Amino acid sequence: MKHVLLIAVCFFFQLAQSQPDTLFLRTKAPKYSGPEWIQKNKASVNLSEVTFVNWNSGGSNSISGLLGVESSANYTDTYFSWRNNAVIKYGVNKQEARELRKTDDLFELNSDIGFKPDSVSNWFYSAKLNFRTQLANGYKYPDKDIPISRFLAPGYLFFGGGMEYGKNIDKMSFYFSPLTLKATFVLDEDLANAGKFGVIPAVYDDEGNVLIPGERVKKELGILINNSYEMEVATNIKVKQQVSLYSDYVNNFGNVDVDWKLDFDFKVNNFVKATLGSHLRYDDDVKTTKPTDVEGVNDEAGAKVQWKQFLGIGFAVDF
Repeated sequence: MKHVLLIAVCFFFQLAQSQPDTLFLRTKAPKYSGPEWIQKNKASVNLSEVTFVNWNSGGSNSISGLLGVESSANYTDTYFSWRNNAVIKYGVNKQEARELRKTDDLFELNSDIGFKPDSVSNWFYSAKLNFRTQLANGYKYPDKDIPISRFLAPGYLFFGGGMEYGKNIDKMSFYFSPLTLKATFVLDEDLANAGKFGVIPAVYDDEGNVLIPGERVKKELGILINNSYEMEVATNIKVKQQVSLYSDYVNNFGNVDVDWKLDFDFKVNNFVKATLGSHLRYDDDVKTTKPTDVEGVNDEAGAKVQWKQFLGIGFAVDF
């Protein structure tokens, strides 16, 4: 019996020496090297200021600021791609002897899901969702009594499916959807009754009382084409381009709504950056007005091209 126990002890001692990691020690699991979610966050502040003291050419003191926050969570593997991002921007300007004015206001959510049947193809069966609105009231300055836009007035929702081409889908893509739902929200009663942003206006009686309230949601079904790319044109200079073209099948098919962004990012160092941006829009549902001979009464002047340009230098932090 003693010999049997001695042989067993010697056997386990030799086994422990030959395989110490697998028998007596808890080994560390190998690090996962496959596809995983990649999350990025960015916060930026752009400031501009000018001050005049006894300046013989004249001028007005002013200060402007723009705060931006962007977050993304993306997943990509051999066959599947899911990209999500959220953007918030808000900017203000204050000039001497003038009220504080809003210069930028955006809240936007995007989610794109794509699947390709094999590992060789660069074409994805894709579905896209886009939602955008603003956070604060908008005014036609200097009038700050009557807002011309509010939170969810308007709000836009695009949702549809189609095909997307993207060899490097995070940097360049082309998307075509033959069926995309566009919903326009005007949840403010006054703006809805006035028929702003393409909704059906309210019906009034001869005394000005509302018989039928204005439409709060307008639904359209049409074709959507998106194109986006991002590239480094020179050292520390990146260009980003996004264009969206939409045409409704039922209401005036062939009339195209355009949303085109073009941004240049200049990197000074890891914290200081400059941005030159252009944003062009055309939406046939967004009508302009022109004054008439009667004070306080305006006539509709039709839809016009909207354009915004921005140049700013500020701080940006990735976290």
